[in-house]
Amino acid sequence: MADKGKMVNEQEERERSALLNQRVRWILDSIFDGVYITDRRRRIVFWNKGAERLTGFSPQEVQGRWCGDNLLNHIDAEGNLLCTGRCPLENTIETGEPAQAKVYPRAKDGTRFPVYTHIGAIKDSDGRPIAGIEVFRDVTSEEQYRQLQEKFQALIRKYVSEGTYEEVLEQVNSGEGTEARQCDMTVLFLDIVSFTTFAESNSPEEVSQLLNEVFGICEVITSEAHGDIDKFIGDAVMATFFDADDAVSAAMKIIDALARLNETRVEVGKDPVQVRIGLNSGPVIRGEIGTQKRRDLTVLGDTVNVASRIQETANPESILISEATLARLTRDYGFRERGSVKVKGRTQPVVT
Repeated sequence: MADKGKMVNEQEERERSALLNQRVRWILDSIFDGVYITDRRRRIVFWNKGAERLTGFSPQEVQGRWCGDNLLNHIDAEGNLLCTGRCPLENTIETGEPAQAKVYPRAKDGTRFPVYTHIGAIKDSDGRPIAGIEVFRDVTSEEQYRQLQEKFQALIRKYVSEGTYEEVLEQVNSGEGTEARQCDMTVLFLDIVSFTTFAESNSPEEVSQLLNEVFGICEVITSEAHGDIDKFIGDAVMATFFDADDAVSAAMKIIDALARLNETRVEVGKDPVQVRIGLNSGPVIRGEIGTQKRRDLTVLGDTVNVASRIQETANPESILISEATLARLTRDYGFRERGSVKVKGRTQPVVT
């Protein structure tokens, strides 16, 4: 009777084990990610529907084989073939330590795709690894988004200063608007001399072309000098810089570039363009200004107003800077003192 009872218990155990295996297979097959199980020799003993969907290989094609047997042939980000070397799965089966990695398996159609894989060991009752299980998720969309994001960030950094880039990035990460704050900046104003006369005596196409040429030069040089074009105002440009040396360098390069532009214009019978540039440095209020639908990151304050007024008093084809800007320069650019300039809206004159 004891033997019969033992036989019944063993049969029930096998039935429970078979039922459990069936349920486990059903659960693993219902997982969207790819899942496969290998024995200690890394031969595949289970391959779920998610793995079939991601790779194109059916369970019948992979069971009893190992992933390096002209199947997945995983490589890492540096192109190293993992399946014939020291692969993460092999290390987990030997040590029992879980692992995760970003790898590139090969699908049935020969293409490779990026996956994040999580590897674990299946252990016996004594805690010894007897098999390995790997769960992998296709991250192609995430990779494409990451690459697009990196390209976008690299592109944006070409056109805005490092300070503005970091400020915008902080706003994106926090999900909150940029709070207005006071900071020390140098403001550059550039204005085209006698633009009204030019506009009245030339066609709209000529006027538009001139503005685009001048503004294009200002934009590129300002960006290269780590500044930002704050705004275009009719025939004027307002740019901001955190470094006064960068601002002066940009102004000088703009004058030189416009001189070369004028050589070209004169050669084709067009009138040369003249500009005035004024710079001032000091505290400004920097923040988002506008309505709910449209906001601009801009600067406000007396420093801005003085920069505009200084530009108005500058001679054509010249750069006029304030004493405040001169005090912030670390190099000698050969500026000569002009004296005090009466600025509209201020009781005290500005030294230039």
